[in-house]
Amino acid sequence: MSRTRTERLVNLVICLLSTRRFLTAAQIAATVPGYEHDPDDARDHEAFQRKFERDKAELRELGVPLETGTASAFDAEPGYRIAHREYALPDILLEPDEAAAVGIAARLWQHAGLAAAASSGLAKLRAAGVDVDPQATLGLEPMVTVDPAFAPLTAAARDRREVGFDYRVPDRDAPSRRRLQPWGVVCWRGRWYVVGHDLDRAATRCFRLSRVVGTVRVTGAPGAYEPPANVDLISHVARWSGPVERTGRATVLAAPGRAAGLRRWAVEVTAGPDGDRLVLPYADPDGLAGHLVGYGPDVRVLDPPEVREAVIQRLKEIAVRHDELAVSGGAR
Repeated sequence: MSRTRTERLVNLVICLLSTRRFLTAAQIAATVPGYEHDPDDARDHEAFQRKFERDKAELRELGVPLETGTASAFDAEPGYRIAHREYALPDILLEPDEAAAVGIAARLWQHAGLAAAASSGLAKLRAAGVDVDPQATLGLEPMVTVDPAFAPLTAAARDRREVGFDYRVPDRDAPSRRRLQPWGVVCWRGRWYVVGHDLDRAATRCFRLSRVVGTVRVTGAPGAYEPPANVDLISHVARWSGPVERTGRATVLAAPGRAAGLRRWAVEVTAGPDGDRLVLPYADPDGLAGHLVGYGPDVRVLDPPEVREAVIQRLKEIAVRHDELAVSGGAR
């Protein structure tokens, strides 16, 4: 499924979840980004109808309970909505990597511009007099951050453009220059990696985004190369990174009834008056910190100091980026 169609389907779901009324195809077309067309142009309107029928079928195949009906007996045209009672999910307990994946998806949502498009669509619904449920889309706020190199590298991989960047490895003091044809960006064991063809070494390489120094520079034209067919990016990263030995132990204080994912990860849980003490195995403090910050105030690190400092550093980085976004938003 293309990125454009995925965005359109997500916004369609948000639109239909945000109202109790049945919305006609015309109302949906005027609200959801991706359905813009001229209804007076027969060919354009027919193309919209085909697109809309495909999207309805796709949602039903995905298990989305799409209902058809009318708002009143006087409506001649059928409308559509999503049944809240059937779409709601029970409480779900996630493993640490599953919880990270949910946070990543939310962050990608924000990067793709879907949140802005969704907000615009909901504003159109309100302007049209449609009763919008403000609680329908709660829970989509991102809880994790990504490395600064994430956005330019994902964009370059999508557009098939060569890039250049400075890269630092642990056994060298100074970063080295790399030129890459990126195939894609993936998350492996809590860290982001870009995989692609290294132009200087004429071989497949992967690079950890947290080790990219400075700005990623786009140097090639769009469509300059084609990645190998059916390439498995995760396998490349797994072979390169090797097995992880979780020999460290960290103790965190979890609020009562919270941080279910961490509780399932813990090798020891001790109940206490101020919360539960969880003992977590970990390989390195930065990787663990990346997991812990996603739980927000529900978790506090007690020991060791290296993990506590890593979490504090992560939170400082989040605060700085939040301030930067606030300043840039206010400058518009």
